[in-house]
Amino acid sequence: MAALDRSLISQLPLFQGMTAEEQSEILRSARSSRYAKESAIFEQETDAHSFFVLISGHIRVVRTTPDGQQVIARYISEGEIFGVAAALGRTAYPASALAAVDCVVLAWPNALWAEMARRFPIFGATTYRTVGTRLQETQTRVVEMSTEQVEQRVAHALLRLANQTGRKTESGIEIDFPISRQDIAEMTGTTLHTVSRLLSRWEDIGIIVSGRQKVTVKDAHRLVVLAENPGKH
Repeated sequence: MAALDRSLISQLPLFQGMTAEEQSEILRSARSSRYAKESAIFEQETDAHSFFVLISGHIRVVRTTPDGQQVIARYISEGEIFGVAAALGRTAYPASALAAVDCVVLAWPNALWAEMARRFPIFGATTYRTVGTRLQETQTRVVEMSTEQVEQRVAHALLRLANQTGRKTESGIEIDFPISRQDIAEMTGTTLHTVSRLLSRWEDIGIIVSGRQKVTVKDAHRLVVLAENPGKH
């Protein structure tokens, strides 16, 4: 197998602060793979054989509840680490990871996690911070689900996506990967009908622009107002 080029990771925040030699060394244990849109990188409750860094594309993390309902837990953007079950003390993946678009990922054997975290303290510390942040985000979403109206939850979800992956265009801040109204429904614990009704109304009053699997936040301030004060726009 040809050696992977250090330029794949040298500019990623996860590997900042490491020397060129350390970056090259950490790559020696990695393999690169491509995944077509909608294919699974791994599936919920399967053995956690590897952990991953997304080099290009976007990944949808999906949890299936005991009653069979699918919930989109989050999206992974370029440069992020994911599937680090070992950092959570787990031997199986707690959710599935699906390619939202065509993706390229780097993977390391899960058995190397403890050694890599020890040998490369910056890498380990950054990963644990990322895991901690995601757990905090999950807690925030649990609170939103139990205390907020649907309108607030959808507004918060769009703001998070725009902040995480937003690309400035003439129309506003475009969520920079294909996302359907069904995806938004699965993120916010509501129905496709409710999401369609809300987005259509927000489009009519100039808050967003939506198309086929595209959403652009046209007026972020009014969306923030909706997220914090339901019914006002």
